[in-house]
Amino acid sequence: MTDAPTQPEPPKKKPGTRDVFAALSRGRVLITLLLGFGSGLPFLLTGATLSIWLAEGDVALSAIGFISWVGLAYSFKFIWAPVVDRFDVPLLGRLGRRRGWMILSQLVVGVALIAMAVIGPEGGLTALGIAALVTAFASATQDIAVDAWRIESAENDEDMGLLTSAFQLGYRFAILAGNALILFFASWFGWNGAYAIWGAAMVIAITATLFAKEPVDRREIAAATGGAPPWTPRGLFDAVVGPFLNFLKTHRSAALLMLAAISLYRLPDFVMGPMVGPFYIDLGLTKEAIGAMRLSVGIVAAFLGIAAGGLSAVRFGFGPTLLLGALIGPMSNLGYTVMALVGLSTPVFGGVLFVENFSEGFAGAALVAYMSSLTGIGYTATQYALLSSFYALLGKFLKGFSGVAVEALEKGHELMTAYALFFAGTAAVGIPAVLLCWILERRNRRLRGGATETSG
Repeated sequence: MTDAPTQPEPPKKKPGTRDVFAALSRGRVLITLLLGFGSGLPFLLTGATLSIWLAEGDVALSAIGFISWVGLAYSFKFIWAPVVDRFDVPLLGRLGRRRGWMILSQLVVGVALIAMAVIGPEGGLTALGIAALVTAFASATQDIAVDAWRIESAENDEDMGLLTSAFQLGYRFAILAGNALILFFASWFGWNGAYAIWGAAMVIAITATLFAKEPVDRREIAAATGGAPPWTPRGLFDAVVGPFLNFLKTHRSAALLMLAAISLYRLPDFVMGPMVGPFYIDLGLTKEAIGAMRLSVGIVAAFLGIAAGGLSAVRFGFGPTLLLGALIGPMSNLGYTVMALVGLSTPVFGGVLFVENFSEGFAGAALVAYMSSLTGIGYTATQYALLSSFYALLGKFLKGFSGVAVEALEKGHELMTAYALFFAGTAAVGIPAVLLCWILERRNRRLRGGATETSG
């Protein structure tokens, strides 16, 4: 008696554009969007927006570049991520491990931003820098907890793509609020008042956390990591070294290639970042003009870029989307080169802002979705913190020298020419990331092809 031939399962239908946007109405996806807003809110307030505030106070470009190093807190967050992975916050831990850390960090971010408002440049760069460092440290801790919550809340790869899109959309809205809307508030209430208002706005993220559901039970985490208490030698070893070993064991020979691609992926954006604000000021743009363009052209382009990145990840996979993001990411840097050469022009400014926000939205969604797919249960917070630290560490270190680079170029060229050369150079540093992402995708295609032949 012969077995009846089994009928192949029909291919699963990929979600379409309408499905992606319809998902944004779900409660869990909406909460992810608001948590993304909370994560993005403090980011530029210790970076590019702070540089505009300092530039208006006639602070030297070199000092502006050096103070941007407070953002290195985001790059070293993997150091304390094991604590977030394994320990509950006292008192707040009853909300759950992820939610407890989220609430604590969100409260500290809000208070630290208000402290920056109270101090201001007039209170001294040292005191302001310390308050900015506390903001960045608490914000990085918030990212650790929120990223772990987002990844553990995803039910499958498609759900991961949807939650990533929602997170990136909320994050991008916060970025626009932090580098566009805040400029109007700074004109109306002064920089100190604007920073105080943005600190109070962290209540949005706190509210979202209170409505969020804890994604993974502590017992499930303990089962995945062996169950050893974190204060024992075995538990301490697993908390600190376990995430690295698990990552290397899972991805094997490709692990180092993945880390290299991730570390170079957003390098053009990071290196360029601290000089965008001073460039606007030197070009003659007003805060109102910058804010208006960012809140009109910028917000539309960002929405389209994030939606395109999320849809691409859901329909075509993380690898191809990552490669495409690496290709279009540095386009904004070249746009600023054109802007520096052409001069003050509203159409050119609008075009550059559109390209910048679309490319950053797409590339950001592609990278976050890809890194999220590489983590393992039990080590989510630490592994994602490690990956996001790798993607930011080199760029955040090099951007501290951005002001020095422009000042050096200015010695042999006019100021706008120096800016043009600087922005073109930052675009060129994106080439290695393109090559690495291409190699990764070719490798993944070979593996998929081999798996298909084996199953056949």
